[in-house]
Amino acid sequence: MKSLFCCPLCGAPLEREDSRWFCSNRHSFDRASAGYVHLLPANKKHSKDPGDDKAMVAARSAFLEKGYYQPLRDALCQAVAEYAVNFPDPVLLDSGCGEGYYTAGLFQALSDEELSPRIAGVDLSKAALRRAARRVPKAEFAVASVYHLPIPDRSLDILVNIFSPLASGEFARVLRPYGLFCYAVPSAKHLWEMKEVLYAQPYENPVKREDYLGFVWRNVKEIRYTVDLREHEDIMALFHMTPYAWKTSQAGIARLEALNQLRCQIGFDLHFYQKV
Repeated sequence: MKSLFCCPLCGAPLEREDSRWFCSNRHSFDRASAGYVHLLPANKKHSKDPGDDKAMVAARSAFLEKGYYQPLRDALCQAVAEYAVNFPDPVLLDSGCGEGYYTAGLFQALSDEELSPRIAGVDLSKAALRRAARRVPKAEFAVASVYHLPIPDRSLDILVNIFSPLASGEFARVLRPYGLFCYAVPSAKHLWEMKEVLYAQPYENPVKREDYLGFVWRNVKEIRYTVDLREHEDIMALFHMTPYAWKTSQAGIARLEALNQLRCQIGFDLHFYQKV
């Protein structure tokens, strides 16, 4: 069976077998028992085991399963489903898919429209992909870099990027003309109350609509609500899902760790671009 992915070494199409994927140039890639394939060449790896580790993935999965980010997933799925009805067999990539929380929602939303979606996801974390492959067994998942996607030119109808590295040039390459690019970014006041705990002088997130070569901006969905975090584990899981985990002082982290509940603003801007 032909894969949505292409060979990361030569670019030739990949054929799928139960235990391996291979191309006509005899490059072969073993399929892990967990259901994903490793398509990240050794010279593109920047560490021995890149991506989020098992503990980080488990904490994020537990947080997301409690529905704290459900409004974002619902908005994303509704928008993608409305667009995808133009295609009987839409082809979609979740770039930086993590544990497949949004991938699973998208697959279900497209299936509910009686479409036959073909979905792939890429991430650097093997721990995350193990979960993603269990969530969406009908999708294809690969360890790969978003900056060097093992995806053929002009082969996708839809690409989503939810809090993952942006590689607009690669995204333009792999999308077909008029393809949809969905990009989620935090709003100005996202997690404001958490920042008030972490920093003496909290700052708003910069909010600016960006233009990307090869795309036309179409619209944005603004998602705003408040969550009540009533468990210490949820507060810390959310913290470790953010860039603040890497740039907060020990004093700020200690103040957050002392909390057992936190009422916090949540805000996302979901931007939609069309490939030209």
